[in-house]
Amino acid sequence: MTLLAPSFSECAREEIRRLLHGPCDPSSLSALTTLRKALADDPGPVYGPGQGELLLRRLRAMAEALPPGAELLDDPARLAAVHAGAAVADPSLCLAGLVHHLLCLGSLTELSDDPGGLEPQLSALREGRAKGVYLITEAGQANSHLATATRADFDPADSSFVLHTPEPGAAKFGSAGTWGVEQTGVVLARLFAGGADHGVFAFMVGLTDEQGPLPGVELSSPIALDALPLDYVQVRFHRLRVAPAHWLSDGARIDRDGTVHDPAGSPEQRLQRTLRVGQGLWAAMPAVAAATSRRAAVQAVTYARQRRTGSRLAPGVPLLAYRTQQTVVLGALADAFALTCAADGALAVRAEGRSAAPPGREGGEEEMGFTPWAAVSRPLAAYKAVTVRTAARLTAECQHRCGFSGHLTANRLAAYQGFHHAFDTAGGDSQLIFYDIGRSLVEQEQPEPRPRPGEQKSPDVTSPHWWPAVLSRYQDDLVRELRRRGGADTTSDPFERWNPLLEQAGLLGEARATLLVADDVTRALGRLRDHDLVRALTPLAALHGVLSARRWSGSLLALGTLDPADMEALSEATDRLCDAVMEQLPLLIEVFDEYGDHPGVAPTPLTWTRGSTS
Repeated sequence: MTLLAPSFSECAREEIRRLLHGPCDPSSLSALTTLRKALADDPGPVYGPGQGELLLRRLRAMAEALPPGAELLDDPARLAAVHAGAAVADPSLCLAGLVHHLLCLGSLTELSDDPGGLEPQLSALREGRAKGVYLITEAGQANSHLATATRADFDPADSSFVLHTPEPGAAKFGSAGTWGVEQTGVVLARLFAGGADHGVFAFMVGLTDEQGPLPGVELSSPIALDALPLDYVQVRFHRLRVAPAHWLSDGARIDRDGTVHDPAGSPEQRLQRTLRVGQGLWAAMPAVAAATSRRAAVQAVTYARQRRTGSRLAPGVPLLAYRTQQTVVLGALADAFALTCAADGALAVRAEGRSAAPPGREGGEEEMGFTPWAAVSRPLAAYKAVTVRTAARLTAECQHRCGFSGHLTANRLAAYQGFHHAFDTAGGDSQLIFYDIGRSLVEQEQPEPRPRPGEQKSPDVTSPHWWPAVLSRYQDDLVRELRRRGGADTTSDPFERWNPLLEQAGLLGEARATLLVADDVTRALGRLRDHDLVRALTPLAALHGVLSARRWSGSLLALGTLDPADMEALSEATDRLCDAVMEQLPLLIEVFDEYGDHPGVAPTPLTWTRGSTS
């Protein structure tokens, strides 16, 4: 990581480190610097023919920056920081690492009742000698996690399981096509025992070795996914025998006669418990979104400061002199700051859930609605959904404002945008998460009566506290409107009740997630003690709120949360806040520019070939 300038006080340097890396132990930051150097010294795509060994080397470099052995998953803040650093260097590597560490290793660690029975595969995964894969999605239908067709039939003769793909549509989709290396997968399959369906469990399965697929495993030809490239394939299982110890039983057991005893209590709760490893992924994603967004925003601001225009309106002035450019690129810097605050908020939720959960179970589960994601952990699912959606929009805007250079591979803006856009549906579909959060708010909460106009004094529009106050009122207004339209009538058919209300339910869920981020911003500001940092970050925080309100203006006006006079005030407030941010811009760039590597218009050095004169 870039060393902070000596002009910063020790208090400021510590607060900046805390802001950027959350509760990550300062002693581990040197390991992040080593990781960054290792990734820079060993470049190249981690996908495609012959790239398996490179991917394993890079996974080993990530493992060396994490706690050793069985403690690898015990530090969520460090996990988030390592994957954020990987994302800035190579989004595809970050995805491989998230799957390897948080989904594959996370399942083996959290769901196995006998980790010793998973050796030697567990050690190979921890040390980066094998690649971990997580196979949940099935190719044949949408929401396949709710209707998993892959079967695991219990065999009472030896207590093993027979894993089988019963039809082509049940083939799993995932990044399991890395040939030439050992791959171990966590496969989600529906358990059948005693002639009955007992819900979806996870199983550890060997997929490939150096020669190719293992017996019982069939891999398709490669499937291209340009937005987030890895070695994607479909996977089928042909009556593959799985040892009893490789069933990730999560406290369940089966009698020899096929009677299943599952503490989850129902197939629905079993699915939620099997998917609870997603909480580790969701807690890390805001840090990944924040790190890539900071780099994208700094690139866009740097480009706008340096790029001179040839416009007849003002020839020779830098792009950043234009209000239209300021609003977008300074707004990107403001949103990147908000995502940085949200990363800390998500890690706090994760830490609280881990400390409060009884043995063998993470906290936060509730009754499942449309999908299991929000039921596993409503706040962490909300953080994942809102941060990846914000980062996808932010990086796309930065790419557009950087012109030709925004499309250069070396600048990675297209890769960042593709990564976050892909994660809008991956890792739990963000829109489905918002639908579920909105539904649960309507069914579970009754808002207080709304104060009459003039009864409640709102913060000034240029205060960082203005946007959280507006969002809180807007959320209550939406809950009230959806209840008025019958959303709380639990006696009616759920589909008939919610089908006409889903659009507004999604807005309500997104508003709740956005409010989490807005509250994190004010909380982060409130912790700061260095006056220079407070002076620099306060207008940035307020700009995030004002520009967010402009994006939400249609719905805010439609519900009467804001009136036309309020909206008119936003344009003037935006200009004032941009001016305030511009005054602090050198300090802000120094704070957020962790990497300092901006290739610019073209990668250097270039080589040239001159045509022959003869």
